[in-house]
Amino acid sequence: MTTRRALVRVNVAAIERNCARLRGELRGSTELCAVVKADGYGHGAVQSARAALAGGASWLAVACAREARELRDAGMGDARVLVMGALTAAELREALAANADVVVWRQRDVEAVAAAGGGRVHVKLDSGMGRLGTRDAAEAARVVAFVRYTAGVELAGLMTHFATADDLDDAGFFVHQLAVFTDWAREIKRDHPEILVHAANSAALLREERAHFDMARCGIAVYGMDPFGADPYQRGLEPALQLSSYVAEVKGLAVGESAGYGRRFVATRDTCLGVLPIGYGDGWRRGLSNNADVLVGGRRRPLVGTVSMDNITVDLGPDPTDEPLGKEAILIGVQDAERITAEEVASRLGTINYEVTCALTPRVPRSYHRDGEPT
Repeated sequence: MTTRRALVRVNVAAIERNCARLRGELRGSTELCAVVKADGYGHGAVQSARAALAGGASWLAVACAREARELRDAGMGDARVLVMGALTAAELREALAANADVVVWRQRDVEAVAAAGGGRVHVKLDSGMGRLGTRDAAEAARVVAFVRYTAGVELAGLMTHFATADDLDDAGFFVHQLAVFTDWAREIKRDHPEILVHAANSAALLREERAHFDMARCGIAVYGMDPFGADPYQRGLEPALQLSSYVAEVKGLAVGESAGYGRRFVATRDTCLGVLPIGYGDGWRRGLSNNADVLVGGRRRPLVGTVSMDNITVDLGPDPTDEPLGKEAILIGVQDAERITAEEVASRLGTINYEVTCALTPRVPRSYHRDGEPT
């Protein structure tokens, strides 16, 4: 039986192997940046960062200053850290105090960095994402020039972000973005060969070598999930996360009896229900009501009824072959020869694998191991 009502177990060795696999896609001089924002996509930022660095990453990327501070406080003083998100004045000071690189795209951003004591910056061109960065390549080039003549501010990189790298049927938009960024970055790189040019996310790294440039920023694939939403194993990726609960109660359900709020499951045959103490309070979304499988004893059992805050029910069948009470139940992961991936859960919810693991709440403890050996 599991030691917790719900538990996330993360295999840091899998993260290491995924980073080594991604690093193997890159030319010798191209660096790998592991994105560990959002608590390492739900896997744990500090532990994931350590594993990624051990697997060949040389940079770490986060979204906000607090995340950079967390990595530094955990003892990762030597790794280069890039804060990719927008920063208030207070957050900018915190990021620079953590010796992190930051992203700029306007002259006033550069002035703010200088006013905060200076630091390393990456100028961002919006090549088509439509979020942070300037769409105007000439303006972005002027920002680069302004950085070069601003005391205390160091030009460390040029960057963009792809909107459709994970969509292989995007009507050429990925290729368009790549061309826009390449044309802009090539001339600046020629004049400043020491800076890092970077654009690729996980999907772009696996899709197009021309997008690798000097560094690739990989998030989802680091954790062994497929950026294209398909089977990660077919891409040589190894899911690092397992989500488990256990069968806390077994009870008979006669024809016409129901389970859960709203009576969304009413038995059409005599059966047995297993009650698992996990729910949307743990990040197991309500949209999975009558819409998921759970592994119990190596067999798929359908989730039936409404997902509540703290419990779900699964149909164990009219005559469970083994006594299921107390048995471990796997919601994401492998049990015996059967597996349920985050991609499968995402497909049922009509979302992406990123959201599935990021949604797991702090109420679910994280436990770390290396191929079964506790770390």
